[in-house]
Amino acid sequence: MIKLAIACDHAGFEYKEYLKKELSAQFEITDYGTHSAASVDYPDFVHPAAISVEKGENQFGILVCGSGQGVQLTANKHAGIRCALCWMPELGALARQHNNCNMLALPARFIAKELSLEIAKTFLSTPFEGGRHQSRVDKISAGC
Repeated sequence: MIKLAIACDHAGFEYKEYLKKELSAQFEITDYGTHSAASVDYPDFVHPAAISVEKGENQFGILVCGSGQGVQLTANKHAGIRCALCWMPELGALARQHNNCNMLALPARFIAKELSLEIAKTFLSTPFEGGRHQSRVDKISAGC
């Protein structure tokens, strides 16, 4: 079973719980928090989730905050992470196909819960195409 890290801030809490429920039959999910809708600082939860993916403890990660921007920016500070902010399934597919992204950021305040699930399922089921994309992906962390 594929191992999946999931984390959020207060704005993404409801979506995180929904995604956990909907994906738990297909994935082994580790929840890095937050565990309520009380205001929190998203880096406190994103960094541990990103580290788990970076170390290979989880193969993929899903992050949720209000805009998706903060969690994406935080995750991408890790050299082994390629996190894409996606608001439609096609972007989730391309993030995997062309960029071999290993984390997905979702904007809870801008998409419906059902759409977040569709994006997550698309992201998690789409393989990396490799080929011409591999050399580009190799150059992403070249300066780190």
